[in-house]
Amino acid sequence: MQIVSFHHRHQLSFGCLEDKIDQDNPVRFIEAFVEHLELEKLGFQARATKQEGRPGFDAKLFLKIYFYGYLNGIRSSRRLAKECSRNIELQWLCVQLQPNYHSICDFRKDNAKALSNTFKLFVSFLKNEQLVSGETIAIDGTKVRAHNSKKQNYSAKKLERHLNYIEAKTNEYLTALAANDEQEDAVKVSDVAQKIERLKTNKIYYEQLQEKLAESGDTQISVTDADARALLVQGQVVEVAYNVQAAVDAKHNLVVATHTINKNDRNALSAIAKEAKANLAIETYTALVDKGYHNGNQIQQCQQANITTIVAAPEVVNSNEYGTTAAYMVTQFTYNKTTDTYTCPQGETLTTTGTWHKKTRERDSYQFKKYRTPKCKTCAVKHLCTGRQQGGREIDRSEYAAAVEINNTNYKNNAALYRKRQEINEHIFGTIKRKWSYYYTDLIGLDKVNGEYSLIMLVYNMKRCFKIVGIEKLISKIKSWQPEYPKPIIFAGILALKEAIWCMIYLSKKNSAIKIAC
Repeated sequence: MQIVSFHHRHQLSFGCLEDKIDQDNPVRFIEAFVEHLELEKLGFQARATKQEGRPGFDAKLFLKIYFYGYLNGIRSSRRLAKECSRNIELQWLCVQLQPNYHSICDFRKDNAKALSNTFKLFVSFLKNEQLVSGETIAIDGTKVRAHNSKKQNYSAKKLERHLNYIEAKTNEYLTALAANDEQEDAVKVSDVAQKIERLKTNKIYYEQLQEKLAESGDTQISVTDADARALLVQGQVVEVAYNVQAAVDAKHNLVVATHTINKNDRNALSAIAKEAKANLAIETYTALVDKGYHNGNQIQQCQQANITTIVAAPEVVNSNEYGTTAAYMVTQFTYNKTTDTYTCPQGETLTTTGTWHKKTRERDSYQFKKYRTPKCKTCAVKHLCTGRQQGGREIDRSEYAAAVEINNTNYKNNAALYRKRQEINEHIFGTIKRKWSYYYTDLIGLDKVNGEYSLIMLVYNMKRCFKIVGIEKLISKIKSWQPEYPKPIIFAGILALKEAIWCMIYLSKKNSAIKIAC
């Protein structure tokens, strides 16, 4: 039987690494991209070396290693260090240098902000090459597990429960100790005494956590990763996690803004929406957002920044089966901006005294006005409109109601466009979490996790561009690109000035609506 012939492993051969790397290999793009960057302007810092000992490695070497690692599903610094010695592609990319795992690990840990800046700079390259349009952008978030178990995350109630348990068990053991003393059982006495001592140690630990939680003013505390929080993932499922936000351009489904937070989506819209606008340096765009972000304050901030919001409105439900029926829900009442009144389905007018009330909840607070009518007392359909026995129907109007109404109108008038939201951004999280298994982080601290997921989103954009443009053509484009590096102080000042101008325009155009809503 014939078999394919082989070269003997002891046979001497001549060649070079360059011959083993194809022209369309992704490592060639990594090399071209990193060598084109001025890392100091992005904020990268290599660890300073002492006068004695060998010199340190160039920061570009570590950035190349991490780009290659995340492109190929390798996150561990130890595995990356091993790959540098056995992987031909990495040998070519690193010109056969082999940094140790500790140096590789320190680079990612020390340069979280710089990695975020690199992501933003790559977005400017995408815009320069017209790979993003900046017209329609879908915004969403996904939870990634933090390096902190549920057992090491505590709320005030959980700490109280632990302390109550310790108190009960201590009393139980003291009773047992007294009984064993009477029976003069030395072994059991020693056993119980050790358990009591352990409970005392645990009590001191939980009391210290209580003090820290009270001082922080937060609702929970995590022991391993102080920035991680218990977040609702789906239904009633809770994980100690971070929330990765992403804004995705509709043209080629490329990520144009991302950052990581440790709270749920409700108060997260304006930050990611404004970041997308700043990264693309555009005046306006349309944001497609799911109902988890529906928040009057956040929607108003977006509109003031000249961002058109299409946020799905949560369904209005009646929690009292003997109260308001579907025909008399608040959505069936008509608001009159001119007179600042509501008209009910029966044609009666609800007025307000103009007094602002404040409602404070754990997640946010806002002001609102109450609208009533005395006609409720004699209304024939009162039992269909409200379940209140005393008084009549009341409607609360938030200070953000005008902005919410504009958004809800956008949602109703752009149903076909909104349906594209899932097509634009949902598959990105599926790819990153399911296919690449980046559903967790091993890094500790919000800033570091933010840096890592900026790197992941950058790598995602790279892979998309390889398919859209082609590697060789992309290398040619990157070599001719003139990057504009961030200027932190000046850039932030210009951005703040632009937002202030747009806010003034927003207020002047919608003056009457704002007076009523605010």
